[in-house]
Amino acid sequence: MPEDKAQISYDDFAKLDIRIGTVVAAELVPDTDKLIKCRVDFGTPPAGGGTRTIISGIAQWRKPEELMGQQFPYIVNLEPRVIRGIESEGMILAVGVEDGIALLNPDKDVPPGSRIR
Repeated sequence: MPEDKAQISYDDFAKLDIRIGTVVAAELVPDTDKLIKCRVDFGTPPAGGGTRTIISGIAQWRKPEELMGQQFPYIVNLEPRVIRGIESEGMILAVGVEDGIALLNPDKDVPPGSRIR
C-alpha cells in the first residue's frame, strides 16, 4: 500500500459514484493553457445523470477535439467546484505517467451513466 494514502474501508469507497460519461462537447477554457471544459452525457434522467459540465486540467496532454465522442470514468458525486468562473460538476479519472497522463476508456461502448462497480 502506498505510504502517502490512508487505508479506507469498503464503505468509504462505496460512497464514490463513478460513472461512464460520453464527451459531447469540449473546448479550451479561455485564458488558460491547462483547462478543458467538457459537456459530458451521463444518460437520460431519472436513471441517468443528464449532461454535466466538467473542467479537467488535461490540456497539456490532450486537445479538446481528441476527447469528442470518447467515454471516460468520472466521479459524479463530488461537490460542484467553480474553476475560472465555470462550475465543474465532477472529475475525470486518469493515470499520471512519466510523460503526462493516460486516460481510461471502457474496452467497448457502454450506455452513458453506467456505474463502475
